[in-house]
Amino acid sequence: MPADVIQTLRWGHDALTAVVEIHPDRPVALRRLAAGGAPGGVAGQGGAPAQPLVEVLVPGEGRARASQRLSETAVGCRLRYAGAEQSREGGWHVLRLALRDDRTGLAAEVTLRSYEGVPACQARVRVTNQGTAPVLLLGVTSFAAGFLGSHAGDLDVLYADSEWLGESRWIRRPLGELVPDLGLDGHGQHGRGAFALTSSGTWSSGRHVPMGGLVDRRTGEAWVWQIEHNGAWRWELGARRDGVYVAASGPADLDHQWSQTLAPGESFTTVPVSVAVSPAADGTERAAAGPAGRRDGSREATAARRPDGLEEAVAALTAHRRALRRPHPDRDTLPVVFNDYMNTLMGDPTTAKLLPLIEAAASAGAEVFCVDAGWYDEDGGWWDSVGAWRPSRSRFPGGIEEVLGHIRAHGMTPGLWLEPEVIGVRSPMADELPKEAFLQRGGERVVEHGRYHLDLRHPAAVEHLDGVVDRLVRELGVGYFKLDYNINPGAGTDVDATSAGAGLLAHNRAHLAWLDGVLDRHPALVLENCASGAMRMDFAMLSRLNLQSTSDQQDFLRYPPIAVAAPLAMPPEQAANWAYPQPDMTDEEVAFTMCTGVLGRLYLSGNLHAMSPERLALVRDGVRLHQALRSDVIASAPCWPLGLPRWDDPWCALGLRAGEVTHVGVWRRPAAGENAGENAAENAGDSAGGSAVLSFPQLAGREVQVRVAYPRQAPGWEHSWNPETGELTVTATVAAPTARILELRELRPE
Repeated sequence: MPADVIQTLRWGHDALTAVVEIHPDRPVALRRLAAGGAPGGVAGQGGAPAQPLVEVLVPGEGRARASQRLSETAVGCRLRYAGAEQSREGGWHVLRLALRDDRTGLAAEVTLRSYEGVPACQARVRVTNQGTAPVLLLGVTSFAAGFLGSHAGDLDVLYADSEWLGESRWIRRPLGELVPDLGLDGHGQHGRGAFALTSSGTWSSGRHVPMGGLVDRRTGEAWVWQIEHNGAWRWELGARRDGVYVAASGPADLDHQWSQTLAPGESFTTVPVSVAVSPAADGTERAAAGPAGRRDGSREATAARRPDGLEEAVAALTAHRRALRRPHPDRDTLPVVFNDYMNTLMGDPTTAKLLPLIEAAASAGAEVFCVDAGWYDEDGGWWDSVGAWRPSRSRFPGGIEEVLGHIRAHGMTPGLWLEPEVIGVRSPMADELPKEAFLQRGGERVVEHGRYHLDLRHPAAVEHLDGVVDRLVRELGVGYFKLDYNINPGAGTDVDATSAGAGLLAHNRAHLAWLDGVLDRHPALVLENCASGAMRMDFAMLSRLNLQSTSDQQDFLRYPPIAVAAPLAMPPEQAANWAYPQPDMTDEEVAFTMCTGVLGRLYLSGNLHAMSPERLALVRDGVRLHQALRSDVIASAPCWPLGLPRWDDPWCALGLRAGEVTHVGVWRRPAAGENAGENAAENAGDSAGGSAVLSFPQLAGREVQVRVAYPRQAPGWEHSWNPETGELTVTATVAAPTARILELRELRPE
C-alpha cells in the first residue's frame, strides 16, 4: 500500500455502523462507531493521529511515551493491518481484523460481533506469538477507540460506585472535571494521565460496576460499555491531541499483578467488552442536563429539555445483553421467588419455622421457595465449616426432604442456598481435597474470613462441586440454587501460572466453564447470582445465570435507589430486587417495599405467615401485578424520568417502556433524606407529602392515559399529564414512605 493511501473498511448492519481506518504508516483505528447510518464524517480521517485499535504492553517495549495508561503502547503503535474477514453466524454479524507487529512477532486478531438490528457490538482480542522467542504480556486491551473526536469539555462520563449495602450508585459528571484541557496541541503530544476505574480480585463489582459511559452534550450521542468478566478489570478515559479515548481490558500488570508468558505459537484471548451506541441529534445542539445529568423533578425543571442519548444507548445495551444470554426456559416465565433469609429467618431455618412460611408464600403467589443459608448447619457455627453441603439432621428432624416435599406440595419449586467456591477451614472437605485444589500464594492456601477458596482449574475441585450439585438435584429434587459468594481471595494464585493475576484469570474462566457444565447437565435448573448482595454483578455471570440479587440492604427505605439503578447493569427481568413486607408495617410501608420488587424480578421475603389477612392481600396484589407485567418486563427498555438516582434522593423513579405502555415505579422517602439534594425542599416539601415532575420526552405531544396500578385502592396520590411537554406531575398527600406503580398508556388518535 502506498504511504499516502488511507483505506476505510465499513462494517455493520442497518442498526450499527463501524468505520475502521487502515494506513500503511500508522496503527489501525476505529474511526467511527455509531447507530445505523448516522450522519457525519469520520472523525480525524485524513492525517490526524488516532487511538490504536489494540494496545499490547510488553516489558521489552513498554509505551511509546511515558505514562501509566493503556494507550500509546509501543507494540500497539506498530501493529499493522494484515487482513479482514466478514461473516454471519446466525443473527450475528462478525468482523475479524488481523494485525501484526513484525518486530516482536506478535499478531492480534480483533473480533467484533453485533446482533442484527441492535446498535451494539462485543469486542475481544486474541494475541498470538508468531515469533521465535517467548514474550511476556503485561496488558492487552479488549476495546480501544477514540470517542468521535470530541474533547473532554463536551462530554459527560458515567460510572458507578458500589459496595456492600450501597450497590450501583451511578454518577454522571463533566469529563472536563476529571480530564482537564491541558493544551496538548501546543505541546505536540498526547496526554499522560487518565481517569481510570479498576476492580480487584474476584468481586468484579465490589468497588465499581464494570461499566462506563460517555455522552456528548452537543450532539446527544452516547457510548455505554460493559466489561464481561467475573474478575479483575480496568477501563480508562484520557485526552489525546485528537480527542478523548476509551480503553477497556481485563486484568493487567499495573493494577492486578497479571502477566502472561506466550511461548512461540501460544495465544492469549482477552475478556469480552461490549459497547452500545445511540444516534446523534438531528443537527441541533441539545440543552445541557446539568452537572449530574439529572432531571430533579423541581417545578422549574425541563419543560423544553430534550433527552440525550444515554437512555437510547442503555436500551441498545439491554437488547444486546438479551442476545448474548444463554437460552433458558426461565427467561420467558420469570417465576416469583420467595427466599426465607432477608429480614425473616436470617440463616436460621428449621422445619418448624419453614412450614408455615412455605404455606404463606404459596398463598401470596410465590412460585419458587428457596431455603437460604443454614440448612446444612448442626452446631450454629456454619460460617467456617461449610463445604460438604449435607442437610442438617438437627434442624430437620424428619429430614430436609420433608421441607422440600412441603414446598412441592404447595405448587412451588424447591431451592437451596449454596456457596460453592469456598471450603470452611473447619470443614472436613478442607482435608479431603488435595492442597492443589485451592488457590495458593507462596505454597500456602489462601484464607479469607475463615474460608479456603477452591481453584476450579483443578479436576478435584470440579469433581467435588459437580457431585454436590448433581446429588442435590437428583436426590432432593432441587430446581433452584442461590449461588452466594462472600469472600474475595485477592490477587489470585501463583500455582501453575506466570503470575498471581494469570492464575486468577484462568480460575475465573474455569468457574464460567463449570457453570456451563452444570447447565448443560441440568438445563432447567435456575441459578441466582449473589455475592454478598451484588459484589460480582458482571455480565460474564449474568449471561449464564438467571437473576441477580441486587443488594443485601435490609432497610427498605434505602433500597429504592439500588432498584432504580439496577437496569443500567442488567436487563430489568434479571434484577432481583428484594421486597420484604412485615406484619408490623403500615399499609403504605408494605406497598413501598412491594413496589421495590415489582418492576424487575420480584424477590420476595418477610414473615408473611404472621401477617393479617388484609396485609397479606396487599402483598398478594403486588405479586399478581408483577406476574401480569412479566411479558412486558422481558421486552422493556428502562428509563429514568427523574434522572439517575442519588443515594439520598427523597424521590426516585424508574420506568420500563414496552411498546405503547410505560410502567413507572415512584418512591417518596421520608424526611431523613430531605436535605440531600439542592432541590429537595422545593421539590419534595415535608414528609407529609410533596410533588415531583417526571419527564417522558418520548411521549411529548401525545395523549396518555395514566392510572395507579398498585396499590389500586389506596388514596393519597394525585397525578396530572402535560402532553405538550411530556411531563407527569405526581403529588403525594400521605406521609412518606409511600410509593406507587403507575401505568402510562398512549392513546391512539381516532
